[in-house]
Amino acid sequence: MAVSLTKGQKLSLSKTGGGELTRVFMGLGWDAVARGLFRKKSVDIDLDASVLLFDASRKLVDEVWFQQLRSKDGSVTHTGDNLTGEGDGDDEVIHIDLPAVPANVASLVFTVSSFTGQNFSQVQNAVCRLVDAGQPAEVELARYELSDAGPHTAQIMAKLTREGSGWAMTAIGAPAQGRHIRDLRDAVAAHL
Repeated sequence: MAVSLTKGQKLSLSKTGGGELTRVFMGLGWDAVARGLFRKKSVDIDLDASVLLFDASRKLVDEVWFQQLRSKDGSVTHTGDNLTGEGDGDDEVIHIDLPAVPANVASLVFTVSSFTGQNFSQVQNAVCRLVDAGQPAEVELARYELSDAGPHTAQIMAKLTREGSGWAMTAIGAPAQGRHIRDLRDAVAAHL
């Protein structure tokens, strides 16, 4: 059963009954707020899920986003850019092969930004979720509602950090400004 996280809450990624997760994915889903007289029209909003990989000294090691869909070592992959948020379920997905993440990577920070420049007051039903993809049937481990509507164009969603031989997820949910990952590097560094 998934844990619904609040800002700052941390969740160990050890499996119940022992063992560690091996393959997970972070899914991002959203809808545009309906506008107009009968609220039937909405403007397409292009949100982008991205992840930055940092070493223990907080130095950026790599990044995965819509213009670089795979980490240099291949342990992190992005399924591609969804330009509208239309449809049910995850609109963008980032897969992580945890045992393959290089030993020098201490944390992975996930962000979402509005490439088209709309702010989060124009987005609804935005959620990120961490899913155990190492099972025959996917199991949602944690869910974080991105419910802070406001004038920000980006959000630092969550981070995965090494804890001993395993990993933990921390919900961040910090508003930021930027249209893509390169605009967010300084804001992300404050949450390492």
